[in-house]
Amino acid sequence: MKTKKNMPSFQRKETGNPDMIEKEKLQRAVEAAIAAGYQLNSEAFDFLSTITVTYDPTVIMTQALKRIEELEEKPFFIDKIFLETLLKPVETSENIEAKEKEELQPYDEKWAPSEKQIAEGKSMFHPYAKDVEPMINVMEDPTGKLTSNGTMEEYLQYFQDRFKRIESLLRQRIDVRAATPISEAVKSPAKTKLKIICMIAEKRESKRNMFLTVEDLEATATILVTRSAREELYKKAQMLVPDQIVCIAVVKTRSNLLLAEDIILPEIGQKPQHRAKEPVYAVLTSDIHMGSTKFNEEAFNRFILWLNGKYGNR
Repeated sequence: MKTKKNMPSFQRKETGNPDMIEKEKLQRAVEAAIAAGYQLNSEAFDFLSTITVTYDPTVIMTQALKRIEELEEKPFFIDKIFLETLLKPVETSENIEAKEKEELQPYDEKWAPSEKQIAEGKSMFHPYAKDVEPMINVMEDPTGKLTSNGTMEEYLQYFQDRFKRIESLLRQRIDVRAATPISEAVKSPAKTKLKIICMIAEKRESKRNMFLTVEDLEATATILVTRSAREELYKKAQMLVPDQIVCIAVVKTRSNLLLAEDIILPEIGQKPQHRAKEPVYAVLTSDIHMGSTKFNEEAFNRFILWLNGKYGNR
């Protein structure tokens, strides 16, 4: 019986009920990611679900977690692009060397500063960006849209929009997708465990407990955080501030009171960097205030000189 050469180590080999195997493997892969402190965004989860027919998701996740441990900056979210790289063939040293040569930019010696200029902090300023044709595209002109009348309706619209945006961030987490509205949580039977996405309206702390008044777009509720709870949980609760939007894992009591078990903060998922083809940089300046008594004129003037290539050598 012939076997395929160079078959990936995470190729599926199980036999049996395919649907059951796929679901179990997928669930174990997700649990492994959460246990290691990472989350899968929706695209990564859908990607794993799709390839379970051909590949073993648990082995792919093991490989992914090993690869992440080798990274200096570890992501919070595991995305589809990262998982796809695990299925691609490893680059040879020749390919890597060829890519590095392509990325090297030609060096012009006439732009190099002399030793005297470096010592004096002066340079023959020749910005590379001057030789690059600008490509500026105005995506949207906000003129006329930034004003506000300060009405209660606008204030309400702002908080509703803010709530929905942060809620969508939280629901990217696998363990928050099933979060329920407050109105359903308070109607649940006693001892029911669930999660709610809410805004902190008020926080009251006593010697023994802490009470959080929370609300969403439909209802309000009171959450109890006891001092006898986990130290980590109580510290999280102490850090909460009014108007903050979080997900709280709670247990329904016999009354309408909810008992906190965990507090989940919104995290920003890792996004692939989009780099310009040309090695140019931009300094963005805005909202400069010069009338303050704390304004540092000397430092500001040095900054202006640096922007014009008249100060510093880098």
